[in-house]
Amino acid sequence: MSTTAIKQPTASDTALVKVNNLVKHYDSRSGLWGKLTGNPGSLVQAVDGVSLTIQRRETLGLIGESGCGKSTLGRAILRLHEPTHGKVIFDGIDVTAMSPDELKKIRRRMQIIFQDPYASLNPRKTIEVIIGTALRLQGLARGTDIRSRVSQLLENVGLKPDHMTRFPHQFSGGQRQRIGIARALALNPEFIVCDEPVSALDVSIQAQIIQLLDELKHELGLTYLFISHDISVIGYVSDRIAVMYLGDIVEFGPTKQLLNSPKHPYTQALLSAVPRIEGSKKSERLKLTGELPSPINPPGGCKFHTRCPYVKDLCRVSKPEIQQLQHGINVACHLIEDTMR
Repeated sequence: MSTTAIKQPTASDTALVKVNNLVKHYDSRSGLWGKLTGNPGSLVQAVDGVSLTIQRRETLGLIGESGCGKSTLGRAILRLHEPTHGKVIFDGIDVTAMSPDELKKIRRRMQIIFQDPYASLNPRKTIEVIIGTALRLQGLARGTDIRSRVSQLLENVGLKPDHMTRFPHQFSGGQRQRIGIARALALNPEFIVCDEPVSALDVSIQAQIIQLLDELKHELGLTYLFISHDISVIGYVSDRIAVMYLGDIVEFGPTKQLLNSPKHPYTQALLSAVPRIEGSKKSERLKLTGELPSPINPPGGCKFHTRCPYVKDLCRVSKPEIQQLQHGINVACHLIEDTMR
């Protein structure tokens, strides 16, 4: 794999991505049924006012249960899903205010790796076409230049140049995800949303893909938003972690501090759910009861109060604000607010 020299970050470097009060709601009857009946139905509150920053060349891990809005947030940042409200600032540019032509240009700098390496590749296209299409559409290469670039990208992700003439069904799951990574790298992006890129893979293959992403990050100076429901994976790959519950960020901060001393009961429960080897040091587990509430009708107050073992009356009627604690930890919880008074 070739190595690209990158400049070292300086004190003047600012956040590459800033998300300000981002909201994404879906009309549950926005399809044919809603048009026929004239009834807009209920809103699915997938992302409900998220604010966060992602620094240059860092990996921000986004963790939460399935259905909490993680993938929707990642795609709304890229405007693959149009935000309902809020702003996404990429390198000082308001992505949410861009026209389609302007957005096409900035897509060179913002890419995504999809979760399912089987569904994300067109089975009727060769690997050369799958990876090279972006180069052609963006006008960055033509003919033999595309073939040369695809060959180099395949080598960069651990595949052979002659693989470009094959079709997706001729590859394993891990190989397909490497192809997905090569496609994301084709336009030399600065920021990549990794949408659960290893969750569909065997454990041994997961380790290989995580190692590859880490190598590419350091060699190419990439910035990642790494989405996962596995806190063990998030803890390994991330510089900082944001914990998401039912459309809200409930805790975020540096990885080591957050994992060693989680403040929000939901974060504590996620860590308690990690399997342990028999005979290892025992500690009290925080067990959650009940299912994740529906985003169509989320609970009032703190959305976590229906499952929280420490719930009190205030939690049911008042939504907690994010509070900044020591060591860069930020948490939204009334229990923390009480200790700060």
